[in-house]
Amino acid sequence: MELYNLKKNEQRVSFSQAVKLGLGDNQGLFFPSNIPTLPNIGDVLKQDFVTRSVTIINAFLGDELGSDVVEKMVRQAFNFPLQVRKVREQTYALELTHGPTLAFKDFGARFLAQCLNQLSNNEKATILTATSGDTGAAVAHAFYGIDNIKVAVLYPKGKISVLQEKLFCTLGSNIHTYAIDGSFDDCQQMVKDAFDDQELKQAISLNSANSINIARLLAQICYYFEAVAKVPENERDNIVFSVPSGNFGDLTAGMLAKAMGLPIRRFIAATNLNDTVPRYLATGEWSPVETIATRANAMDVSAPNNWPRIEELLRVYHWDKSLICGVMVNEQETETGLKELYNDDDYLCEPHGAIASFALKNELKEGETGIFLCTAHPSKFQDSVQEVLDIHVALPKVLADVANKEILSIDLPADFAQLRQHLMAL
Repeated sequence: MELYNLKKNEQRVSFSQAVKLGLGDNQGLFFPSNIPTLPNIGDVLKQDFVTRSVTIINAFLGDELGSDVVEKMVRQAFNFPLQVRKVREQTYALELTHGPTLAFKDFGARFLAQCLNQLSNNEKATILTATSGDTGAAVAHAFYGIDNIKVAVLYPKGKISVLQEKLFCTLGSNIHTYAIDGSFDDCQQMVKDAFDDQELKQAISLNSANSINIARLLAQICYYFEAVAKVPENERDNIVFSVPSGNFGDLTAGMLAKAMGLPIRRFIAATNLNDTVPRYLATGEWSPVETIATRANAMDVSAPNNWPRIEELLRVYHWDKSLICGVMVNEQETETGLKELYNDDDYLCEPHGAIASFALKNELKEGETGIFLCTAHPSKFQDSVQEVLDIHVALPKVLADVANKEILSIDLPADFAQLRQHLMAL
């Protein structure tokens, strides 16, 4: 598998190199030179989730890694369920919340861990990632206890839910967490600055586990196929995915699935008040503003890092921008979405999924089948869900076990120089 740097097209790398580098020169994202198409999509959709995922990822990586290695990595990474539930007429919820950290990030993080374990030859490495909520936990748990890998996670202090924070900031061992006095965009910029620092990169063998790493996106393609496979065949002609969107890795994966041949009519990019993309799609002007804190904190991103990959997909496949409908859902509408799902449809959700559901309900056209992504378990946003719905949300064991643990994070300003000192000391 060959990939090229979107900011420096002459930089061409293999998948193995892309995984280890994370980012290309000039902070450029890697993009596949060729996206394989799958023949006989109908037959592929009849396979079980893990077998189908092996088929999908083998189409990208089989030539480089070998099909046996690909199958081993996929089966070890995807050892937990996902579900598709009918919520209302012509509408389904894709639940990606049944992994070890109760969020969709488990798919990408666990597959990335398998890739690095396969490719590292037991060499030491430092994983640096920024999180707006769920990535931190998924990455920390995926790499926890691996002797040759240290993990450093940056997150905006006070801007993720307490339970999200407890899930990855209480581990210790090889997991190092930093509460940054700033926004997620500040955290993400510090990660980019680290990758531009060649001395630092070499000294600590730096890698990234954000959705800038192509391995995570390949894993996320797989659950779009599963969603379509679980919809009745007579409802597959005009499928619309509504994706709660922050850094836009999830939407990128959905568009890669479409490029591989999955029959998707269009996408809804549902954002919270951080609506850079909906405004861009409406006006053609890219104008990020200061990040706004919302109930759906994992989507509190003003400068989504994966957008260049979406632009490249539109360019390569000559897709019109109308393929993506950008919808901003405000705080009141988020609450309305939660209440509609619970009171009208008997479905307990959380703010991110509620945003996707609200946007879908208002944008779905006659004859279309809608699928909205549920990206985190409602219990991870216990306080918010309980406040809006006036109900008690019980904690599953994985959260109950950490609820009273001490947070081990180090507080830092949004200053790369200070972060650099801590990373060099690891």
